[in-house]
Amino acid sequence: MAEQNTDYNSMSDEDFRVMVRRWLQQNYPEEIRNPPYRLGIGPCRPWYQKLSEKGWLAPGWPTEYGGMGLSAGKQLAMMEEMENYGCARLPDSGITMLGPLLIRYGSDEQKAHFLPKIINGEHIWCQGYSEPNAGSDLAGLRTEALPDGDEWVINGQKIWTTMATEANWIFVLVRTSREGKPQQGISFLLVPMDSPGIDVRPIPNLERQTEFAEVFFTDVRVPKANLVGEVNKGWSMAKALLGFERIFLGSPKQSSNALVRVERLARRLGVWNDPLFQDRYTTLAMDLDCHKALYQHYADQLKRGESLGPDVSMLKVHQSELYQRISELALLTAGEDAGTLEPLPGDPDLHPAGIFIQSRPTTIYGGSNEIQRNILAKHVLGLPS
Repeated sequence: MAEQNTDYNSMSDEDFRVMVRRWLQQNYPEEIRNPPYRLGIGPCRPWYQKLSEKGWLAPGWPTEYGGMGLSAGKQLAMMEEMENYGCARLPDSGITMLGPLLIRYGSDEQKAHFLPKIINGEHIWCQGYSEPNAGSDLAGLRTEALPDGDEWVINGQKIWTTMATEANWIFVLVRTSREGKPQQGISFLLVPMDSPGIDVRPIPNLERQTEFAEVFFTDVRVPKANLVGEVNKGWSMAKALLGFERIFLGSPKQSSNALVRVERLARRLGVWNDPLFQDRYTTLAMDLDCHKALYQHYADQLKRGESLGPDVSMLKVHQSELYQRISELALLTAGEDAGTLEPLPGDPDLHPAGIFIQSRPTTIYGGSNEIQRNILAKHVLGLPS
């Protein structure tokens, strides 16, 4: 039974964390703890339903829409407890991105129709933003939607669409006008994945998983009622969601977990006390401590109810590049064992090649680090474009 009437925000942070931690220990499926790669909805379905029944699936949504109504600080605490326990990430684009956008910009009819279906797991969503020539620079997108009577007709292509093979709906940024600045002609549409004219082509990654896909749209028709907000105003709506995503991507979790595994690997292979290894390891450990302090600075801002500024881009840049450096030490330490896609015998958590492969795209997704540096240069340092 969903606990919609509990005022979690009145609890102290420590009491809230203890409550979440104990519930995870009692309810989280052990078989999907600390998964080596992103899981689909199949193995995650029982966990999704448990969270839904508890009323904990959408921590940031208001309670009237089935969420927990948590403050930003409490959301962060819950995220950290789940990360620390090794909870698998759900196919969560509907929860973390579309839901908040509909609550803020959607019509009453859209909220009533779509939000309950996210909560009960009937709708699993993916995000149709990036294109082959418009990744981090989304203003250059070319997928087009033209009006035709009571429908929009979509033609174009999206790429790197996470969990597209798992989703039955996609929210898409489309070009609806070519006049004025590129950002001014973008709209936000909701599209069923079983629509005629949609073709999903998986993109296997280096681990032979199909987390990503290309999605092609050929004369795909959707009702005009599936437009969220105003025509040509999709860019500003999409940007409104980025602040919390960037602190999520800047969480120390990936680097912390990877460094723990490097220590275990070094002890297993007998190089833990090697002076050269210790020099490299200690440098990374100090960098991780610095990152945790930086992360805490932004976490404290959220706890005080403050908005995050463009300087939060530092978090994503530093975390992703630190994670990659740690993964490179894992490969160096593993030696000949670094050349296999399988974990070391007897310990599924010691997977040096897996850590390395998983770290590679972190500097690209969520806005490439080059784009993040441009944001810092322009909006923090005041440098010219």
